[in-house]
This record gives sequence, structure tokens and C-alpha cells, in this order.
Amino acid sequence: MEQQLKLGIPKGSLQESTLKIFKEAGYTIRVKERNYYPSVDDPELSCMLIRAQEMARYVEGEQLDCGLTGLDWIRENRADVVEVAELVYAKQSFRPIRWVLAVKEDSPFRSVKDLEGKTIATEVVNLTKDYLAAHGVDAKVEFSWGTTEVKVPDLADAIVEITETGSSLRANNLKIIDTVLETTTRFIANKAAWNDPWKRAKIERIVMMLRSVIDAVPMSYLSLNAPEAELEEILEILPSDNPTVSHLAKGNWVDIQAVVEKRTLREIIPRLKALGARSIVELPISKIVE
Repeated sequence: MEQQLKLGIPKGSLQESTLKIFKEAGYTIRVKERNYYPSVDDPELSCMLIRAQEMARYVEGEQLDCGLTGLDWIRENRADVVEVAELVYAKQSFRPIRWVLAVKEDSPFRSVKDLEGKTIATEVVNLTKDYLAAHGVDAKVEFSWGTTEVKVPDLADAIVEITETGSSLRANNLKIIDTVLETTTRFIANKAAWNDPWKRAKIERIVMMLRSVIDAVPMSYLSLNAPEAELEEILEILPSDNPTVSHLAKGNWVDIQAVVEKRTLREIIPRLKALGARSIVELPISKIVE
């Protein structure tokens, strides 16, 4: 039997975005309804769906070799695992998300120091206790089974809740008074798997491909023709460290190719056009391997 790497896929809010990134990285993982063992088109992999909240525990316990979960749940479980890579993606966006300390808009509380002796509701009890200890505050921390936003002020004085956009907090008339933890997805492994040469090499290959997809998300491939006389000024406009420049067959023209951030193109393309550039083409990038 071939060796297999036991990989945990986060079930829940991260599931769809994780499966999408794996697919774009070249791994097709198919999940059947009510089945916690997805199929994968790689005989060297076996997958299991596990909630992100529990992932670090099962990886540490060696029921899984590796998996994806948030830094928050590693800290909450106080798990002793190898953090192989930070992979910045979330349910709605490719940016970090936050656990925040929040109170009612009309609350007199302005900082964590004001919560001495008060009650805080949260899903991340250990994380919150560690945060309070770091600030020298003694408060009661209660586990919340969900709908945490509605517990202020009748059931708790404050909450520690996760937010990506802040819309749910605003909808419940809550204000953020501090950030408890900024968290991103981590690819983790247990020490036994990481010290196994075959498993480590397999993990590193998977991580390389996942990173190549994530790194490509904010970038585009830009190609253009430009007068050679304007080359120096055009290269100053392009943010790429070392664009490719080649001479065209006829005339004093060059072909320029560069990788640029998508968000900069609305400023860059008009400036390139003003310098005489033409045949400007933007192409999507699926992977970038550094």
C-alpha cells in the first residue's frame, strides 16, 4: 500500500474557500452530503472534514498528520503543533480576520481595564482569559454557544467575537473597544509527521501549491508595446522589480511584460497610454511560485 498523508479539511465557514484553493492548486477534493471523508484525486492523500475549532487537537494527537485551521483555534486549544505556513484567506476575503472585544454603543466601558469584575461572553474562553491576564484584568469569562452578539447587556457586559467585516456587530449596535487577536489560516502538522521525511516533503509540496494560488489572487500579468525612447520612464511607473523587456522585429519599439497588483492598474494603465504605450493587455494569473 502506498504511503498516505492524513489531511484535515476545515468543515464550516472555511470549507468552501479551502476546497476552492485546493482545486486551483491542482487537488480536486469532492465532498458528498453527510460524508466526512471526501475523495481526492491524489492517491497519496486521505482527507477528513473536521471543524476548525477541533483541528489542532486532532493534529497534535496524531489522529491527523496535518490540517488547516486558524491561529485562533491553535491558541484556544493551546495545541503544540508545527505551524508550517500562514495562508491568508478567509470566508469572504483574502485578508486577516479579528477576534474583538465589543460592548454596546451606549456602554460606559471604553477599554479592557473598565471590565474588571465584569462578565464577558465568548466562544474562545482560553483566548479571552489569556488576553485578560496579559492586561492584568480579572473578569468572569463565560462560554457562549452562539448568537453571542445578543447577550450584551442583559447576559454579559461585553463579548469577544470574531469579525471579518464588522457588519454583524454594527447591526446589533455594538462597538469594538479592542482587538484581542488578529488571526489567519495556518497549515499545521504534528511533530511526528513533520519529522517523517516522506510526509514532510509531501506537506511542503502541498503548501507550495496553495501559496502559489493565494499569492496570485491580488496580481495580474500586464503586457504592452511601447516606444523605446519612453522605456526608462515606463519602467519607473511599473511597480514590478524586474519586468521583461524585448525588442520588436520592426521599429524602435519594445515589448514589456510585468506582474503588477490589480489595484494599481487603474492608475498605471492611463499613464502608460499617455507615454505612447499600445496593445496593453491584462491577463489573470492562477499561480505565482517564488
